[in-house]
Amino acid sequence: MITITQQDVDVLARTVYGEARGEQMQGKLAVAYVIMNRVRADLHGDEKPDWWGEGIVGVCLRDRQFSCWNHNDPNRTKLMTVGPDDKAFAECIGAALMAIHRLQPDPTDGADHYLASHAWADWAKGRPFVSIGRHRFFHLN
Repeated sequence: MITITQQDVDVLARTVYGEARGEQMQGKLAVAYVIMNRVRADLHGDEKPDWWGEGIVGVCLRDRQFSCWNHNDPNRTKLMTVGPDDKAFAECIGAALMAIHRLQPDPTDGADHYLASHAWADWAKGRPFVSIGRHRFFHLN
């Protein structure tokens, strides 16, 4: 059981906004679930911190995991200044809460990684994926 704070909800929603604000709700929910799948994972069954961080804030802000938080990414300014009156951000808050509380099924089938459809990475080669919106979702761990 994980304890959820207001900061957790806010950082998760801002990450979804930075990564998927232009997606339909299913795409926003998919990004939120990738984060929550990482939060809930214990990679080696050892109850020790995993390489991608611990807890919602730790996973979202882990260096080089979600590009929207990179200091040189133009999305960072947008996600830091958006408020709940923005329709896309309100949807991201909803997606964050749905993934945290598992109010909707995980559309990624347990994915813990994703890439934009136009991007590729060596770690994705030959791996099966689920396409949702403009992202491909992978289960690596």
